[in-house]
Amino acid sequence: MTPKALKAIEKHFGEVTDPRVDRTKDHKLADIISIAICAVVCGAENWVDIELYGNSK
Repeated sequence: MTPKALKAIEKHFGEVTDPRVDRTKDHKLADIISIAICAVVCGAENWVDIELYGNSK
């Protein structure tokens, strides 16, 4: 994903509150949202598919 595209996603979803506990955050919320969007565009149909996509990329 290009930096420009990631900036657009961060801008669009920037006001979404992150419900996770700070000490358990391994990844930025914008990265998780980006991976989920890309996975769904590529055919992911559930969270397991999204996880497999994220691990493979």
